[in-house]
Amino acid sequence: MVGLGYIGLPTSALIAKNKIHVHGVDVNPKVVETINAGKIHIVEPELDEAVDNAVKQGYLRASIVPVEADVYLIVVPTPFKGKNEPDISFVQSATKTIIPLLKKGDLYIIESTSPIGTTEKMMDLIYQERPELKGELHIAYCPERVLPGNVMHELVYNDRVIGGVNDESTNKAVNFYRQFIKGDLYKTNARTAEMCKLVENSSRDVQIAFANELSLICDKAGINVWELIELANKHPRVNILQPGCGVGGHCIAVDPYFIVADYPMESQIIGKAREINNYKSFWCAEKVKTIKLEFELKQGRKPSIALMGLAFKPNIDDLRESPAKYIVQKVLQNANNEEYYIVEPNIDSHTVFKLTNYKEAIDKADIIVFLVAHKEFKELEIPQEKEILDFCGIIKK
Repeated sequence: MVGLGYIGLPTSALIAKNKIHVHGVDVNPKVVETINAGKIHIVEPELDEAVDNAVKQGYLRASIVPVEADVYLIVVPTPFKGKNEPDISFVQSATKTIIPLLKKGDLYIIESTSPIGTTEKMMDLIYQERPELKGELHIAYCPERVLPGNVMHELVYNDRVIGGVNDESTNKAVNFYRQFIKGDLYKTNARTAEMCKLVENSSRDVQIAFANELSLICDKAGINVWELIELANKHPRVNILQPGCGVGGHCIAVDPYFIVADYPMESQIIGKAREINNYKSFWCAEKVKTIKLEFELKQGRKPSIALMGLAFKPNIDDLRESPAKYIVQKVLQNANNEEYYIVEPNIDSHTVFKLTNYKEAIDKADIIVFLVAHKEFKELEIPQEKEILDFCGIIKK
């Protein structure tokens, strides 16, 4: 398992639970050390126990270098370079590390979100360096479909799409996943499987963009968007999502660009949805700026402000591509001697922001800005004199 992050480590623990030996590889020595001690470096329910058991029973071991195996899974990040251009260099580097170890009959699977054609490119790379193995390996793509906060359950029970570079590769990969997945396994080719992952998250991004666009319209029209959506959803064939302060995470906020980068003329709706969801974060930051100035004019003093949440979605510690984090950064850039209380109950500390306990922040702040709908925030009793900006439906006002 090359890559021991939010997907690689839970998948390793699940495979190891089924008494299959897993050698996990990560470039970070601290991650390796943590896992070999039976501990975890990310927050995910049930993962700590699964890793601890797998290590103690001898089915999971981590290292910074790969070893010879029968199955190789590539689960590394696929970031961007330049202006929203997908970067598959991590996938390429991970593949190069295992090429010397490959042997006839091995199974190579990419799980990393990738541009269309990446699996075929990696196949060509492998066969360029190991021409004697051409046609002797099984090569496939199988994207994950898990929700942070429920990964250990969804890895087992969610359906998967598996696409090989040929039928033999597809069947070999399906037989591998059947050992530990109870959901249905759907066979296709590698390019379709790659596109399927991108389309799933692009579809959700478009749906969120509609809700976020509604929130912008309703703000101008003086309409409570939460009430509007609740009423519209009474229609038997309408299911509008809830608006937020943008879209984050390393999936929905990123995957649409994999399509837009390669097919810019054809992906008009997908590209526009990305623009809307990015703009919503900027709009929220501007709203904070406005209410801050209004308070100062009205009260004749600088306000204290609580910024509630940094994660990209409720009840997790993952800050990747987080719109809330962007808004906090944007607000602090315009700070002018106001007192700020930054809250994220799912992490203990941050390298940039000084964190405050959420109850203390509510007590001390004049203005409360809800950015993420963490469960702790929904249980708060908020004094009536507080000014509130609710971007995530905590109080639905």
